Amino acid sequence: MTNTPPVGGLQEIDEHRLFVHRSGEGGPAVVFLPGAGAVGLDYFGVQQEVARFTTAVVYDRGGTGHSDALPLPRTAAAVASELRELLVSLDIPAPYVLAAHSLGGLYAHRFAQLYPRDVAGLVFLDALHPDWDDFMPPEASLSAAGRPSPGPDRAALRTMYAELREDYPEDVREALVDAKVSDEWLRIGAAERTGLVALATELRAGPELPDVPAIALTVVAHPPKEIDEAKLKMDAARVGGFSRGEQRVLTDTLHHRLCFDRPDAVVQAIRDVVDGI
Repeated sequence: MTNTPPVGGLQEIDEHRLFVHRSGEGGPAVVFLPGAGAVGLDYFGVQQEVARFTTAVVYDRGGTGHSDALPLPRTAAAVASELRELLVSLDIPAPYVLAAHSLGGLYAHRFAQLYPRDVAGLVFLDALHPDWDDFMPPEASLSAAGRPSPGPDRAALRTMYAELREDYPEDVREALVDAKVSDEWLRIGAAERTGLVALATELRAGPELPDVPAIALTVVAHPPKEIDEAKLKMDAARVGGFSRGEQRVLTDTLHHRLCFDRPDAVVQAIRDVVDGI
């Protein structure tokens, strides 16, 4: 499998290269932080919509996607400092709006802890929280999420990935789907998930987040199940820590489908945070 991205390019940071794709202009720039097993181009559709009103950046963390290989899992501080150096190297001025999905929520949290003046706003896209285990039942704990699981049905994955990205340019869609069902990318996603407990511990020892505009999109079933009730309480507590925090609940999508089924909700949340700065 080639690691050449179908769009965007590679930027050298600390002797390794990161994939990055930048669209739009103006500020504050919006930066998408992918979940585990996801990559920057999974957010290509919403990136293009956000690029209509400001600079929008998707990228792959070191060790993931089209970026150079690195040992996984990594600390949140390493990921945050790497992202800051990437944005500086591209001459994208701070402060930024961080739009973080799933695992990306932990990395956005750490970025805001370490570089509070570089954060203009936060959009949590059904994101993990360092206090996750305080809210969730034991079977949904961070340690449980990091345990090995049976191998996926590659054919079913390919069909789903292609369907979700049917509106992507053909060359981007085909290259991305091929990569996402590869042994290498599936292994990388599993490796990142083994570090969830350590990441939460790292963040819980850090400082409070800056008081910036923040919106959390919470994806739950209808009617909500036990884990959904826990997520509702968790995200309510999350946004309660901001004077301009808001929770928005979505019942017509799933965690991994959020940016594909409800790009309107994702883009609107980002726009509202940008406009509220």
